Amino acid sequence: MLDAPSDSPQVGDRIGDNEAERKAAREKAIAERAAEQARKRAEAEARGVSEIGWEDLMPEGEEERLAQMYQSQMSMLYGGGGGIAEGSAADAMVQIGTFNTVPELNSKKVRIPGYTVPFEYGAKAEVTEFLLVPYFGACIHAPPPPPNQTLFVKADDPIALKDLAQAVWVEGVLTTQTQESDLADAAYTLQLTHIEKYEY
Repeated sequence: MLDAPSDSPQVGDRIGDNEAERKAAREKAIAERAAEQARKRAEAEARGVSEIGWEDLMPEGEEERLAQMYQSQMSMLYGGGGGIAEGSAADAMVQIGTFNTVPELNSKKVRIPGYTVPFEYGAKAEVTEFLLVPYFGACIHAPPPPPNQTLFVKADDPIALKDLAQAVWVEGVLTTQTQESDLADAAYTLQLTHIEKYEY
């Protein structure tokens, strides 16, 4: 019987990447995604588009006002000790918050990530209007966010929203024009110029 050379694989040896190689590959992928995001951010800035976050949509002091509103709502609903009976008139998703906006954002070109909530559903539904919200399931499976944390998005050309669980980047001109709908009210309107998948 021939002996295998000492540098060849032996029974029980791990074949493929070792831990150090896997770690290096993960770090490389993270660095590549960060570089791609930085490139997209720089391209947007070159077009005069500012990247904003959801907290930027709330005027100063709004978080405190919102906390007080939630506390008041919870006291009203649960303060009597009876709770809410399933199916009762009180068993409904309530949008809590204000239409207070940040005036400096009016007519500004922005880019913001979020989740889409279309008004129409279907395998081949193409929409020209939808809501953009900061978390998945808002307005459908969970109460809507405050109006000043909800964007009403308008597109000139119909777009297909195939995966509601996939976050997207939207880009366009943001205005402080309010919109009301059956799903949620929005304190901001965005005229869409670009939409793309958000890469995690």
